[in-house]
Amino acid sequence: MAPQDKPFLTDIKTLRERARQHIERGAVTSGYTGDRETILRLLGEALATELVCVLRYKRHFYMASGLHADSVAAEFAQHATEEQTHADQLAARIVQLGGKPDFNPDSLTKRSHAEYVEGETLREMLKEDLIAERIAIDSYREMIAYIGKDDSTTRRMLEGILAMEEEHADDLQSLLETNT
Repeated sequence: MAPQDKPFLTDIKTLRERARQHIERGAVTSGYTGDRETILRLLGEALATELVCVLRYKRHFYMASGLHADSVAAEFAQHATEEQTHADQLAARIVQLGGKPDFNPDSLTKRSHAEYVEGETLREMLKEDLIAERIAIDSYREMIAYIGKDDSTTRRMLEGILAMEEEHADDLQSLLETNT
């Protein structure tokens, strides 16, 4: 298709008229093609997963002990901070899409894809965190595939979170190898 054959932007008058319609929807315009309810549910589950991961990493930070505990605890603290950033991003996107982020601790673990497993030894903690990161990686990949081109903003956000989860998994795998 030649550049001149591609459809261009809607004319300015129409854009302005559409922007005045349904202003109560905020960022969700008539051009939004995602299944908003499903995407909000997925984002809510991802939010719960991130919050569970924050809590688990925080516990692991405080409970880490042993020969290599200082360096591993530092990694746990960094991951907890980064998971909290993901939770904040997800909560903000839920609000942008007209939803309400659910921080209810009573149902957090039921909605989370990852489990809250404490682990007793440093090795068990690393292993449980790696398992949780692997769950998050697959969950985010599936969400990204589901969303496709329907919600590019959410997709890009999830792709950024996925990249960080893959980095976390790599870090944990390296720590497991050096702490066996």
